[in-house]
Amino acid sequence: MERETEPSSSRGDREEEDVKIIEWEEFDHELTRLWSLSSALKLATEKKQTLQRKLESLIQVSAESLRRINELEEMRQRLEAKKLMVDKTSVNCKVTEQDLKKKEDDLSAEVRSLLVGGTTLSIAKSKLQESNCQLEGESGYAHLKTVTNKLRKRQQYMVSQVSFIYPLKIEAGPSQDQELESFPGGSRLVGTKPVSQGSVRILGLPFSMAPFTKMSFFTDKKEVQKSATALGYVAHAVSLLALYLGVPIRYPLRLGGSKTYIRDYAPYIEPSASDMSPVSTLSENAKFVEFPLFLDGQDTTRAAYAVFLLNKNIEQLLNFVGESSLGPRQVLANLKELIRIIQSPDYIYS
Repeated sequence: MERETEPSSSRGDREEEDVKIIEWEEFDHELTRLWSLSSALKLATEKKQTLQRKLESLIQVSAESLRRINELEEMRQRLEAKKLMVDKTSVNCKVTEQDLKKKEDDLSAEVRSLLVGGTTLSIAKSKLQESNCQLEGESGYAHLKTVTNKLRKRQQYMVSQVSFIYPLKIEAGPSQDQELESFPGGSRLVGTKPVSQGSVRILGLPFSMAPFTKMSFFTDKKEVQKSATALGYVAHAVSLLALYLGVPIRYPLRLGGSKTYIRDYAPYIEPSASDMSPVSTLSENAKFVEFPLFLDGQDTTRAAYAVFLLNKNIEQLLNFVGESSLGPRQVLANLKELIRIIQSPDYIYS
């Protein structure tokens, strides 16, 4: 009440304007109206508070709903990612399934092959057992060994006949030049030393490479003829030995005594038209050149190469009986060693 009585012109004016004079007769009615207004205000305030609480609750629910919506969106995105992963995994599974099917087919084919191989192996094992049984019988390995021994004895006999026809003997004294100094192409052959200090002769004829390496005006024609005849004997003996041993020699011979030729199907040099002998032949299936085992006006290089090929044939026969050559330059010595090995007792049981 004191604040209301404070002097203020503006406030006083407003109070004067707000002052309402109520008659006593209307006081009850006005009091009732004011009480009603107060009750309505109180009710409105309560409703306001109730609405405020509801609004706050709704706001909380809305916020919770928004949070839930965000969570659902994240879950949806994760679900989409997982779905994509599942689709990718499904594609990979299909590819893997196809690969597995292919591998299964391959494995089935391999299993079938193994079954066939097993069956074949079983049949082969049965045949092997039958063969072992046959070998253990009277007509088996022992019989084969007996037949082999007889065959080798027969070979020894035939080789002894060749040795009787073409005896190889060592003559005492300094050995003559039996070495093959060169072959076509210009390179020299490094050979082993002679077997003995004497010279080997065939049917009493020596063989010297001197005329085959260097032919001159002063060369003894008789020595050339003797060497050609000796080479003819050697060629004939080699052809007989190869026939008795059943060995196809690598360089075939065309026998003609002292005019013997040897064939090379892959010559080291390609002779010109002027160098080729009249007997050089071209077959329909293979080309070969014949080289002379004699001089008689022939090129010394071609004749030396022919002697080299003849020695290669002897070396082939030595390898067949399990021995090595005495050297690439030894012709008569290699032939003598070959006959000695075949005629030895160890040859039958080797």
